[in-house]
Parts: sequence; C-alpha cells; structure tokens
Amino acid sequence: MFRFLLRLRKNLIVKIIAATGGIMLVSTLVLVYLSISFVNEHTLTERIHTADMMGNTIKLGLHNAMLHNSRGEIDQIIQKVAELNPVASIRVYNKDGEIKFSNDPIEEGTIIDTSHQACKVCHVIDPPKKTLPLEERTRDFYSPKGDHFFSVLTPIGNPPECSGGPCHFHPKDKAILGALDIVLSFDDSDAIVSDYRAQLIFLGTIFFIITSGGIFLGLRAIITRPLSMLIQSSEDIAQGKTTNAIGPIVSRADELGQLARSHETMVAALQIKQEALNEKMREYELLFDNVPCIVTVQDRDFKLLEYNKESRERFNPFPGAYCYQAYKGVNEKCEICPVEKTFETGLAHCSEESRQNPDGTYSHWIVHTAPIVDQDGNVTKAMEMCLDITERKKLEEQLKESEKKYHTIFNNVPNSIFVLDNRSLNILDCNTTASYIYGYEARELLGRPFMSLIHPDEVEKTVSHMRDFSAINQVKNVRKDGEPFFVDIMLAASGHSDQEYLLVSTTDITERLEAEQLLFHAGKMATLGEMATGVAHELNQPLTVIKSASNYFIKKTNANEPIPQETLAILAKEVDSYVDRATKIISHMREFGRKGDQTMEKVDINVAVDRGFTLLNKQFSARGIQMNWEFGEDLPPVMATYDQLEQVFINLFVNARDVLEEKTGNGDSVTPEITVRTSRKQRNVVIEIADNGGGIPSDLIHKIFEPFFTTKKVGKGTGLGLSISYGLIKEFGGTIHAKNSGAGALFTIKLPVADS
Repeated sequence: MFRFLLRLRKNLIVKIIAATGGIMLVSTLVLVYLSISFVNEHTLTERIHTADMMGNTIKLGLHNAMLHNSRGEIDQIIQKVAELNPVASIRVYNKDGEIKFSNDPIEEGTIIDTSHQACKVCHVIDPPKKTLPLEERTRDFYSPKGDHFFSVLTPIGNPPECSGGPCHFHPKDKAILGALDIVLSFDDSDAIVSDYRAQLIFLGTIFFIITSGGIFLGLRAIITRPLSMLIQSSEDIAQGKTTNAIGPIVSRADELGQLARSHETMVAALQIKQEALNEKMREYELLFDNVPCIVTVQDRDFKLLEYNKESRERFNPFPGAYCYQAYKGVNEKCEICPVEKTFETGLAHCSEESRQNPDGTYSHWIVHTAPIVDQDGNVTKAMEMCLDITERKKLEEQLKESEKKYHTIFNNVPNSIFVLDNRSLNILDCNTTASYIYGYEARELLGRPFMSLIHPDEVEKTVSHMRDFSAINQVKNVRKDGEPFFVDIMLAASGHSDQEYLLVSTTDITERLEAEQLLFHAGKMATLGEMATGVAHELNQPLTVIKSASNYFIKKTNANEPIPQETLAILAKEVDSYVDRATKIISHMREFGRKGDQTMEKVDINVAVDRGFTLLNKQFSARGIQMNWEFGEDLPPVMATYDQLEQVFINLFVNARDVLEEKTGNGDSVTPEITVRTSRKQRNVVIEIADNGGGIPSDLIHKIFEPFFTTKKVGKGTGLGLSISYGLIKEFGGTIHAKNSGAGALFTIKLPVADS
C-alpha cells in the first residue's frame, strides 16, 4: 500500500489532477459557501422586509382601533395575526416600556427596562432616537431552547389625529408614542436554507466529480497517455531496445507533438551515439582482454574484480581472489605494494618486481598502477598492469656480456678507432690501439679535436673529405712526438638518442706505402729495361752526329785546313741541338727512374700521354707499328702526377707493342696499329688505348690486373705493369677496364675532372 501511494505521489497525472482537483474543490466550496451565504442573507432580508411590512400592516390595522381606544378589537387583531405562521409573538409597548398589548395576556402590563434589546436601540443616547433604519430595528436571537427567532420593531408615531379628535389626548411634542414588536420564528427558514445548503453541496460534489473526471479523462488523453508513451520510449532506449511507441503523437501540432518530434530526433541521434558507444565498448573490452600483458582491476582489499585473458592464462585466478595469491601464491600482502600506494596517494605508480618460479628460475615484471575514481573523485578501485620483462632481463644480461665482449674487441682491434662528435669532430672515445699508435694516454685523447692528429698540411682537405666520403686514403697523421705517418681512414655515421656520432677507423699504411714505392720503382726500372733498346737508339743518332762532326774537325785540323765559317756554324748548331736532344732523353729517363713524391697536381692528359710515348717512339717506328692519335681539345685537367700517369701509359703501350710484335712474328700481314683517344664524358676525362693484336683470351681477361700475372714468356715480363697501373688509377680516384673490341683489346681509363 505504501509503495502504491509512493508511486501515486510520484505520478505526474496524479499531481496534475490533485492540483486541478484542489483548485476545483476550493472553487466549488467557495461557490457553495457564497451561494449559501447569499441565500441566508437573501432569506433574512426577505424575512425582515416581510416582517416590517407585516408590522406596518398590523400597525395600520390597529390604528383605527387605537383611535377609538377599542381594546377588544386590538386584542382580537393581535391574536388573529399571532396565529399566522411564522409569527411567534406580537407586543405593543408604550413610551414608558410597558407592554400594553400582547398575544400572551400574561405579559400585558409588564414594564421592560431601557436596556432591553427592544428599547436600547433607541435609548442608547439621550434624548432617544426618533428615527431608526430597518437594520437597527431588526434583531436576531435564539431562545434558551435553541429556537431561532428574529424581531422587527415598528415605531408608533404621533400623527395629528392622535393628539386630538376622537383619540385620547397625546401631547403634540411627543414624536413617538410607542412601538410594535413582532417576533417571527426562523426555524422554517433555517430548514429551507439547510435543505438548500445540502442540495447545493450535493450538486457541488456531483459537479466536482464530473468535472474532475472530465479533466482526468482529458488530461489522460491529451497529456498522460502521450507522456506514458514518451516515458516508455525513454525506458526502452535506456534498455537498449528499438522503439516506435511515440508514433501516434509525432503528427500532433501542439507542444507534445513538438516534444515527440524532438524526442524522436533525440532517439535517432542517441541510437547513432549508442551504436558508436557500443562499438567503442566492444573495442575497449576486446583491447582490455587481448592486451599482451597482465591487467587486473582490484578493490581496496586487493581483491581481483576484473582480469584479462593474459591474466587468466598465466595465473588462472578466480573472482574475489587476492592479487598476491594469484600472482605469487602467498597469503600476505607484499611489503612494497604499488596498488596500496595508489590507494593512499590517488596517483599512478610504477615499480619492478621479481618472483622465483617453482623450477628455480626468476620472472621479472614492470608494474604500473593507476587509480579509478567515482563521481565524487574518491579512489574506489585500482588498475594494475604487469609487463613481463623476463626476456628483456635475459637480453640485458646478454647485452652486458656482449658489451664486455665487444668492448674487449674494440680495445684490442689492431686498427685505431675513434668515436667523434659529428658536429665538432671532437674525440668522445677511442680504443687502446689508438693510444698506442698515436702515443697519447686515453684521457689525453678524450675531448681532443681529431684534426689535431692530422698533419697541418692536410687538415683542410681532410675536413672536407670527412663530410663527403666514407673512406680517405693516404692521410698524413702526426704522433705525439711529432713523427709523421700515413693512414687510411674509414668513416661511418652513427647516432644514439639525440646525438650523432662519427666512427673513424685509421690504419697505419706507412710500411705498405714504402713497400708500394719500392714495388712501383721496381716496375719503373723494369720499364726502363724494356725501353733500353729504344733509348740506345735515341742516343745513338745524336752521338753519330757528334762523332761525324768531331771527325770532320780532326781531319781538318790534321790537314791544317781552315774550316769555313759557315760550315763551322752549321756543325756547331747541329752538335748543340743533338746534345740538347740527348740531354733531354737522359733527363727524362732520370726523372722517370727517380723516386718522386706523391703530391698530386693538375695534369693535362694529352701531355701525359705524349710524354709516356716519347721514349717508345723509335721502338714503335722500328717495328712498323702505326700510331693513331685522336686527342680531344680543351680537356679539363685531372688530379694526378705526371710520372705515375706516364708509367701507366708506358705499361699499356709496351703490352700493346709486345702483342703486335708477336702477331707480326707469326706472319700476319695486317699492319699493326695502336689507337689513342682522349675525350670528356660528363665529369670524367676518358682515355682509350686500342690495338688490333687479336684481343685478350676470354678466360684470362679477369686476371690481367692481378699482381705477377703475365701471359708473356719467362724472362720477358714481371706481371707488375697492369697491377701497378690499376693501383695508380684507383689512387687518382679513377677506373681502368679492359675488354675485347673489334680486332684487339681496348683499355679504358676514366679520371674525374680536377674541379669535381
């Protein structure tokens, strides 16, 4: 019953009906009250006027009898009137308050005081009032038995006929001779009014019931039922159901129709939002369950409320289990508990924990906790996420061992290794080999500019090359004691965090360079040996001319014959020119055969080719080898050295000569030819040397640049010429290739333009 009343109390239509019914009830009660008051007042007024008219009528009826002082007639009139309903009593008072006539004979002769209700209305003042309005002449009272009466006092004036004539004498100065008091019973009127009141209350009640019922039905049809539909629709939406309960009221044009349409729009929007929310919830549930780490939600007693798939598979917990039971199989809370800290501080915490497994191994976790708060901001739950880092711990141990291993390798590698800051090129770290090679303590090298280890003459070049190349050859370095030495530098860029590093490895090549120089010089000596015949022929002609001139001078001197001035001048000039020629050949051979420095310079390729062929010219002419020169014009210079390029070209010319000479010796009638072309292609100068000697055997062409490899007969070649040529071209930053083309072999050399 209480719940039913509580539901009614919360019901809107009950509230509306209660409010409307209350207003209707009050209105009805007020109407009934006003109606009854009006009837009472109207009835009383009518009765008073009726009584007044009756009093005046009786007074008129008594007037004639009083003039003739006929007491019998007066008593008869009063008794007859008193028999009328609702007259209760009739009294006639004289001016002294004596009851002269009454329907009750016992009262006659009785004198009433001026304080009596019938007298005091006039005698309230002195002199007494002569005229009274009807309201003051009327009084309403109840008898001791409770009967309701009212009386009307009608004053009896002193007309002219009463102060003379047939009447007994009354002084003229008396305005009022007495009063007629008629008392009427009000019980019948009260009964009528009471009956009217009951009927009015009954009709008001019927009106209230009918009106309230109509209002109820109207409100139910207009408001309650549409509101119930809207409520039902809202409840369906709250339960996630699809509903169309408000369809009948959507088409209404009133405010509820607008509300229904707004509700329908809201429902459509909510359904879209709900679908998106459901999708997000499914996504987050899937994410929570499948996140690749242990995730649990715990209450303040450290009981597991929720846990994901990883937790189930690893620990197989049960709802309500304590976290320390599930994780570690113990019965007491951990001494250091990040979840407890989260509950205490309301903040997230992170820690690292370990556990010994039954097999004796250890498992390690990174533990993250985060608070879950309610609407009031109180921490009610905590989320704990455990990330298994056991494998990472193993890797860390392995990494430490690896670092130790590679640190040992780093320090004991036979090359000097430096770690430089990529911007300042200052030394950040180095190995022990670097300390040993450069003669510094490790602490002296750390923070030192790497360029301080480079010879001052090569600092600028080395800095520019370190920015653009991954390898730099033959860089002159300086030890702590000032001793210079040569290294090859290898570079590699690296980085860690927000810093970029440059890894530099230097290899001491001083001894190798010395050996190469000896080998290179030996190759030049071998080349000079190969050119001995040609050089002898080149020197023989100047010597023949000088010998002929000296014999001519001796002959003339022995014969005491004068030498004509013109002849002497011609012979002296010839001898001088041939001496210059011989001197040039000898100087060229001496320059070619000496150990020159390795400083590169800008070289004109056409000049270098021509110089290389100078010492071979007579040999080629004697063997009938035809030279075809196709020099390119305005070729840019290349960075190299003249004598080293000259040796390259001599080696190629000598090899071509030997091949052509062997071909001619075999009876081949084709004229032996060597073609030399120079040109520029893009950023390279290209030199091509081709012959028609039949080419290189295809199974040997890949070996011809190997040291000591030769196809010549024993004692005729060393196998160093092409190997040295290959090394020199590489030192100049170029390439050399060999292939068979046309009737012979084609060697192609590419050297970068000096400006590039």
